[in-house]
Amino acid sequence: MRSLNALFLLLVIVGGVNWLLVGVAQFDLVAAITGATFGETNTLSSIVYVLVGIAAIALVPVLGRWVMNRTDA
Repeated sequence: MRSLNALFLLLVIVGGVNWLLVGVAQFDLVAAITGATFGETNTLSSIVYVLVGIAAIALVPVLGRWVMNRTDA
């Protein structure tokens, strides 16, 4: 499960970096990698976006565990 969470975190980071590039530089990294143009999707880019979304949802319980186990200093 630990390696799966690491994969999910990597996908969420890729999604976050993509949104950073969209906001700052008007550049869609996922579109560029998958052969689409900015704002355009194809099958491969849609799969990437869906995987990033699933990864984000899958990390919600991890966040919950982290918050519940956190001790205030």
